[in-house]
Amino acid sequence: MRDKCNLAIRPKVVLFVVNAPEFFLSHRFPLAVAAQSAGYEVHVATADGADVAHIQASGFTHHVVPFARSGQNPLNELTTLWCLLSLSRRLKPDLMHLITIKPVLYGGIAARVAGIKAVVSAVSGLGTVFMAESKSARVRRWLVTGLYRSAFKQRRLAVIFQNPDDRDTLLSLGALTQNQVRMIRGSGVVLEDYPCVPEPEGVPVVVMAARLLKDKGVFEFVEAARLIKQRGVQIVVRLIGSPDPGNPTSVTQQELDQWADESGIELLGYRNDIARQYAGASIVCLPSYREGLPKSLVEAAACGRAVVTTDVPGCRDAITPGETGILVPVKDPVALADAIQTLAENRTLRLKMGLAGRNLAETEFAIEKIVEQHMGIYQELINP
Repeated sequence: MRDKCNLAIRPKVVLFVVNAPEFFLSHRFPLAVAAQSAGYEVHVATADGADVAHIQASGFTHHVVPFARSGQNPLNELTTLWCLLSLSRRLKPDLMHLITIKPVLYGGIAARVAGIKAVVSAVSGLGTVFMAESKSARVRRWLVTGLYRSAFKQRRLAVIFQNPDDRDTLLSLGALTQNQVRMIRGSGVVLEDYPCVPEPEGVPVVVMAARLLKDKGVFEFVEAARLIKQRGVQIVVRLIGSPDPGNPTSVTQQELDQWADESGIELLGYRNDIARQYAGASIVCLPSYREGLPKSLVEAAACGRAVVTTDVPGCRDAITPGETGILVPVKDPVALADAIQTLAENRTLRLKMGLAGRNLAETEFAIEKIVEQHMGIYQELINP
């Protein structure tokens, strides 16, 4: 009898499914650590990559799933779905946490077929398919909507949205019900890693840090920099990021070479010291076409930097308009240049916005708050 009482209880298993290992580390790693500390056995499924070693070294069990960068090859997509289904059946996690578009769609279908009891789907953005208006895009949107409906037919499901626009879009399409919706404002930021330090003296510096994609507003940022230069405004303009050859909207090397020849725009390439870059800046800019809730703007707020961003889903939800930053119309380089110039020429205003941004980060974006909300959802689904 005593031996039976001492039998070890199998820990609850949570499986994170993310397309890329680097995205897991940058956006969900603190949550996985918290889950592990709470007694969960943590598994992570991503595509292969150099960062897999970091995941394994953290004490998590890693599984390779072949997520393709683009969805152009149906055979590759079916292979991904089959791998997720096989993993789900073999591992039988108590909860699957699906993050980014393909994991949400394919992982949701796999979880449904495999009979997984609890699923968390994190919709961190709906992607370009919900922005384009071409005939082919409308067909793809119809197909993707059908996949969302299928993926969200779960017994116990929580769908986490980062902004109300994405939520309302999928609700209006009948992909889910209101009681399945949860709202969490972004993926959080470790405030200690992004300290609020005084901006440097001298000429103001504006920074954009993002993947160099058309949909991120890179071309509008470069054009705004040209306009600011033509106006004779004293400002340093820096663009941080690298092209993404696997993405059809990526900036080309030829375009980068052309921009490099233009004075007034500093191209810093990929950097992993964003906190340091923001500390050396006065203004942070992200003229994206649509986002979930951009981590770059959350980090800018934590660093106490005024923001210029577009009035689109996700971006407008990452700031308090008029208090922590300025909103401008999307795809409007003139308005973008005007807003950057306004902040460049008004130190008092941008410092005031920066301090308000830090307060916003402390009250809304602190990683502890974000993790606590996720852990509450886990408990709700696993122990109903």
